[in-house]
Amino acid sequence: MRDAAVLLGAILLFAAGAGAQGNMADSSQPSAGAPQLARPALGSAQEWALAVAPPTGAGTAVALPASPEPRGPVPQQPGVQGVFQTFNWQLYGGYNFFRFYMVPGTTLNLNGFQIDMTYYPKSLWVGPEGQLIGELGSYGGQTAKFAFAGGGPRFRWSKPRAVEVWAHGLVGYSHFRPQTIYGGQSSFGYEVGAGVDIIAHHHRIAYRFGADMVGTRFFNTHQYSPLVTAGIVYKF
Repeated sequence: MRDAAVLLGAILLFAAGAGAQGNMADSSQPSAGAPQLARPALGSAQEWALAVAPPTGAGTAVALPASPEPRGPVPQQPGVQGVFQTFNWQLYGGYNFFRFYMVPGTTLNLNGFQIDMTYYPKSLWVGPEGQLIGELGSYGGQTAKFAFAGGGPRFRWSKPRAVEVWAHGLVGYSHFRPQTIYGGQSSFGYEVGAGVDIIAHHHRIAYRFGADMVGTRFFNTHQYSPLVTAGIVYKF
């Protein structure tokens, strides 16, 4: 009987020791209902930096460096005023053919040059013009010369397809040589006509074609003489 009691006490002592070891093993493992804390995988330098110095509060934005402010005035784009740029001044030089009705039954064919200068204030459609023409030919075996200098208004109308239509009227002084048996060599003169300027690819250049009627009074006779011209206009 005494031996049986000793054996039972040894069995109980062994069972108690085994139960304590099991409780210690269970306490090292998380319970089934306890929340799990995920450990971030630090796979990049940015993640390491965030792990070391996380944001101070939720929703905090990372401030980016501000772009430098421009120094000096910002260049402005030039405005487009139209399809073609307009200019105030026009200088023309070209060839003339002049058929001078000297007196009834006497006609001279003269060739020469023409120079015009026109100013359009503030790019308007009308402006003052000054003109000089000089013509050469032959009369009675001598060199015939005709000249006209005058001024007046010039009108223009610009079309969108690189075309400028114009008209003008001039008054001034005319001179004819050589001296003839019919009388004086100087006369009041005037000129009226029209034409067209065809604007080239370079907008400062245009090709002009025009026709005029030149009126004079030499030798107590009225002359109405046609003149045609062709040349180049330079705009500035």
